This record gives sequence, C-alpha cells and structure tokens, in this order.
Amino acid sequence: MGEIIWQPNAERVAAAQVTHFREQVAVWYGRDLPDWDALYLWSIDHSDEFWAAVWRFAAVIGDRGDGPVVDDPAALPGARWFAGARLNFAENLLRRRDATPALIFCSENGLRRQLSWAELYAAVACTVRALRAAGIEPGDRVVGFLPNLPETVIAMLASASVGAVWSSCSPDFGLQGVLDRFGQIEPKVLITADGYFYNGKCHDSLAVAAHLQRELPSLSQLVVVPYVNEEPDLSLLPGARSWSDFLDATGDIRAVNTSDDPSVTAGDDRAVTTVGDHDTIDFVRLPFDHPLLIMYSSGTTGLPKCMVHSAGGTLLQHLKEHRLHCDLRPGDRLFYYTTCGWMMWNWLVSGLAAEATLVLYDGAATHPDTGLWDLAAAEEVTIFGTSARYLAAVEKRGLRPGTTHDLASLRAILSTGSPLAPDSFDYVYRDIKADVLLGSISGGTDIVSCFALCSAVLPVRRGELQCRGLGMAVAVWDDAGHPLVGQKGELVCTKPFPSLPISFWNDPEGSRYHDAYFARFPGVWHHGDYAELRPEGG
Repeated sequence: MGEIIWQPNAERVAAAQVTHFREQVAVWYGRDLPDWDALYLWSIDHSDEFWAAVWRFAAVIGDRGDGPVVDDPAALPGARWFAGARLNFAENLLRRRDATPALIFCSENGLRRQLSWAELYAAVACTVRALRAAGIEPGDRVVGFLPNLPETVIAMLASASVGAVWSSCSPDFGLQGVLDRFGQIEPKVLITADGYFYNGKCHDSLAVAAHLQRELPSLSQLVVVPYVNEEPDLSLLPGARSWSDFLDATGDIRAVNTSDDPSVTAGDDRAVTTVGDHDTIDFVRLPFDHPLLIMYSSGTTGLPKCMVHSAGGTLLQHLKEHRLHCDLRPGDRLFYYTTCGWMMWNWLVSGLAAEATLVLYDGAATHPDTGLWDLAAAEEVTIFGTSARYLAAVEKRGLRPGTTHDLASLRAILSTGSPLAPDSFDYVYRDIKADVLLGSISGGTDIVSCFALCSAVLPVRRGELQCRGLGMAVAVWDDAGHPLVGQKGELVCTKPFPSLPISFWNDPEGSRYHDAYFARFPGVWHHGDYAELRPEGG
C-alpha cells in the first residue's frame, strides 16, 4: 500500500462536484452512497442508473428519448446506449455565448490570442456555413493537419455541428504517416496550417499538404490557415483557399456586449453578442452513437487501425471524467500539453462542455525550460495536464516551479502517457506545489478516455493511480481469466461503457475490432496493459 502524501480537506470534499452528484443520486434513485467505494460499486452494478444520472447532472443538451439507457446491457461488444436519444456534440460545448474567455492560445515564440465564448461561437458559425457551402453532410469526413491552434478547435466544432466526422494528425507526422491514416477514411475537406513552431524553429507544412492534395483523390477542398506567415504562398496548391477566403465571413468575429445595462457582467446571460445576420448555428441533432471522431492506433504493424468514436459516448464519458473525477468547473482554466494527434487533445477540447476555458499551446514543452510553468502562472491555469516523461525531465533539469512561479491558481496536476514514477510524486509535492491533486491517469485512444483516474475526494498515494473510473468495471486478470488483487496481470473491463468504439473503419463484419479487444477473453475488453489492483483500490 502506497504512502498517503496528499489528502483533500473536509471543505474541498464537501464542495466537490462528485459529492453533490452523490447527494443528487440519493434524491433521484433513493441510493445511500456514503463514500467513494459505494458510489463506484453502484456505478458498475447499476450502470443504467449511473449513466442516466451523469446525463442529468451534467445537463446534457439534447433529447434523452423514452427508451432504456442501454439495450442488451450484457453484450460486450454489442450493447447500445441511449438508443432513443438525439444530440449534437458541438451544441453541448458551445452552450455559453458571453464575453468571458473560452480559448487562450499561446505559442513558444510569444504569440498570444484569446477568444471569448461569443467569438468562438461566431467563428464556428462562420465555419459551419463554409462547410455546408462545400457540400459537407452528416457522415462526411473533415480532417485537420494542424498545430494546437484556435482554428483547430473551431474546425472540429464546426465539423461536429453539421454531423461530419472529424479526424486530425499533428503536423510533425511524416507524409506517409498521414497518408496511412487519412488515406483510409477518404476525407472531403483537409484543413492545414502553413507551418508550426517547435524548439525555436519554424517548420513548413505546405510541402506535405501538396503531397496530400495529390494523393487523396477524395478531397474536394484544401484550406490553409495562416500561422507562420500572414499570407502563405498557395501557388503549389491548386484550388486551395485561405482560411479567411473559405469562411467568407460577412462580419467581424468579435464579441460585442449588446446590452445597454452597465450592470451586465461578462459572465451574464444578457451579455450575449450578435455578429452579422447569420450568428445562429443550426446544430444537427443525430443519434447518440453517430460517429464523431476517427482516431488511430500507432500503426507499428501494418496500417493504423481507424477507431470510430461516437458523439454521445465521447461527450458523456468526458463530462464524467472532467466533472466527477477532475472537479472541472465553469471558469476553470484547463491546460493539457498535447498535439492534435494524441487523444488528450480531444479530451482537452471537451472541457468546453464543463464551461472551462481552454489554454492551448503550440511549441516544445522545454523551449524555454520554464515555458509551460510561465504559461501556467501567466494564464492562472487551474488544471495542468502533462506527461510522466515531462515531469521526470523537468526534475532532471533542476526546475523548482513552486519557488520561481506564482501557482496559486493551480488546483490539480494530471499526468498520463505512462505511469508516474514514485520519485515524480515526491518531486511534484516538494518542488511544484504541496497542496495540489496529483492525478496519474491512464486509458487510451481505443476508448478516447480513461480506465484509471484521479478523484478530488480521495487521498493520493505515492506511486499509485488513485481509482478506477466510475462506470468502468475494470479488473486485473491472470492468463486464465481469474481476478487478481495485489498481483500484476492483464487490465480488462468486464462490462460495457458508452465510449467503446462504434467500430473500426472499413471493418464491415467487425472481425478486426473483435480480434483487437475480445479474442483473448470473449465478452470482456482486453486492453493490452499490465496492471496491479491494490487492496485499497488504487
């Protein structure tokens, strides 16, 4: 059992959203859930009640429908969630339209941009009109070859607004890596930046974009976002349009408080803005399991697997993780160091559904050495996400952000990519911040979410991940399929959950999907990770 090195105080536990959730569940279902363990067991033993409660607690926008929460609840795979529901992912992320910040973008070369909720909504509205003018319909693929820019978020939300399927690759992917991914899914629109910054250097993206244009016959439109140059040279890209030309905006996308009442604050509902005559997005509400994202395996053996994730499953799972595990709140500032080729980018963007401000960053994590901590302090980040490798690297470099930076706003540090070493736990609490939730979390692109997570109401034990995800029947099995506690074994999930992939792309019989996860232990998700479940649940 790991040593407890941090514990939330009583006030923090009482104020946590998961505490309020437990109280609401007692009212809605008459369930007496006195602690985390009782809540977890209820969430997997009565998963229909749990996921319906998440929908209600998070005030999901959409038609819940009259049918059961889950059809065929024992089928793994095969269970279908909220079959009667209709919703739109982007509508749930764009529920605010005031003048407070929605996106803050910074790059390693000093560029900073900020968009309010109103500006973000207006920008997405312009992009929705452009996609529809380009003939994009529900189910079509829109892809991004982009850094972590505001335009990347805007394009993803516009794609979701019309029911198209979004997929992205980071611009540091080589040409063949991008073709191996996008070539399988036949996109209609490709959005690229002209380049990106990394480690003090400017890198071109247009040469790769020119190859993609030639090698992807399905493309009907290539759009270029100016980033490293104000006016990129598009001469080598026949028919390509600049971002501004593609949008063909009818007005300036800026937040304007239309209320004459000086008492209206930026966060007031009355501070809604209007931009031109076309500022309302006609969100297409589609079934819960309508495709939202296509993500990819690493492709180390053969072509990458194209995993299709649903709009409803992604939304509900991320709302649960953000609000009930990370205690993400309206007005919080959520940062995760990620490229657009990693699933954590999608996880970051979903923070908008919790009404948090997203802090986006383009550049190298250690250029300069203190760059991410400069960002965290300057932008008053409340939840700071990174990798175990980064924390180990900054410790090795001798950085002590807790003494060199004002991190008063910082409430949680999240780490993923690999398990966080015990020494890194010591480093965080010694040299970054003593009173912070350190969450080592773990999941995968396969489920666009986590199996193991943090909790704002549980202690942090040195060298351990805090808990299993609510609603996730995670277990550790030996080779014969017997449960293990206190011994290393195979990480499995024994019951369905909403963010299971819908399918693999171009796998009509489902055989590749089945073989990837269900061949080892039939009817059970086999993740391919080793784990150890401690007696106290960590």
